[in-house]
Amino acid sequence: MTKFKFDVRIKEGYYSAIYFLKTQKILKKYFPNNIVTMQFFQRQDNVMLCGIDEVIALLKEFVTPLEKISVYALNDGDIIKANIPVLKITGPYHLFGYLEGIIDGILARRSSVATNCNEILKVSNDKPIIFMFERNDDYINQQGDGYAAYIAGIKSQVTRAQTEWWNNQEILIGTMPHALIHGFNGDIIKSLEAYSELFPNDKLVALVDFDNDVINTSLKVCRHFQNRLSAVRVDTSISLVDKYFTVKENQEKYYIENIMGINPILIKALRKAMDDEGFNNVKIIVSSGFDKAKISWFIDDNTPVDFYGVGATIGKFDIHFTGDLVQLNDKNFAKVGRENIENDKLVQKI
Repeated sequence: MTKFKFDVRIKEGYYSAIYFLKTQKILKKYFPNNIVTMQFFQRQDNVMLCGIDEVIALLKEFVTPLEKISVYALNDGDIIKANIPVLKITGPYHLFGYLEGIIDGILARRSSVATNCNEILKVSNDKPIIFMFERNDDYINQQGDGYAAYIAGIKSQVTRAQTEWWNNQEILIGTMPHALIHGFNGDIIKSLEAYSELFPNDKLVALVDFDNDVINTSLKVCRHFQNRLSAVRVDTSISLVDKYFTVKENQEKYYIENIMGINPILIKALRKAMDDEGFNNVKIIVSSGFDKAKISWFIDDNTPVDFYGVGATIGKFDIHFTGDLVQLNDKNFAKVGRENIENDKLVQKI
């Protein structure tokens, strides 16, 4: 069961804009019995909504007495349109109004991450995606980002924090960083042997671009570990050209192609080299610079990739939510340019 965690200082207004806190005090003094409805929406089509369950948990944690408010909303994972309300909160303003900015922020970030993940999954042709976003943002966002990725359908994640809000069991295991190879003075075999000794139950995955010689390195680890090797991971920087292309024959054959970093030519050659030696069961994982466009390129070119590792592209945050008061004491009343919009798909949450 999902369990969200909140900073207790939210109740004190620590994370709320000061003008919300002042408004809360003023309206509590002069209009404590007014009942308002606050409506939340955003301005893009084809957005995967995420953060609703977290917002409901937030309200249950910090609104007292809870029975004084009612909440109607869509569900996490719903695809939403521009300007259509996804959440409505009704009750005395002073009970929940100071949470407006926090709610906007939760919905904005969670929906941005979920939408980005959903867009990547759409083009991945059912190939699994590994969520590697932990290195591209502040660590304090890992729980929420991992949850949003899960809502979108990505369950292969790399930190326990990313899976904390949904399930601690489905972390991708068995891969390695360049630091491990570096620690063994560049010896990929010894580093993998040590890994296998300490983590015998993990799937063994070799990171094969340390020497910028992906195919020869992959064949070396395949020959050494045979059936023990589960996969190779290629993480070549876009600034490098793999040694495969320094062979004169390959230079002449591919000189007009895009051969920087990881590219379909290199991965197809890698797959063929492993298959030719009978290592058909060794899977290929690619990471480094993969976004929707690059994955589409690989898919359209029938590149034999088994897993895509995706990181920085997840951090495109351009979905923003707005909360507006649109009703006062059961009557429609809002600032010019806003109005109460009916949405019969909203369901009662509180």
